[in-house]
Amino acid sequence: MAQITKDTVIGDILDIAPQTAPIFLSIGMHCLGCPASRGETVEEACQVHGVDVDALLAKLNADIA
Repeated sequence: MAQITKDTVIGDILDIAPQTAPIFLSIGMHCLGCPASRGETVEEACQVHGVDVDALLAKLNADIA
């Protein structure tokens, strides 16, 4: 995966980089396996959970680098 963006689907991230799951769990996304969370984008998830999307993207991209 080259880079995770606001439009990247969380399910795709978890399929390719499962080691990122703890990052999502740390922001309150505890249902990573449910159909809704697997189909939403990073930006959508951040809106729902009140998380700064740019900060999350920085953590995710650092983790997969």
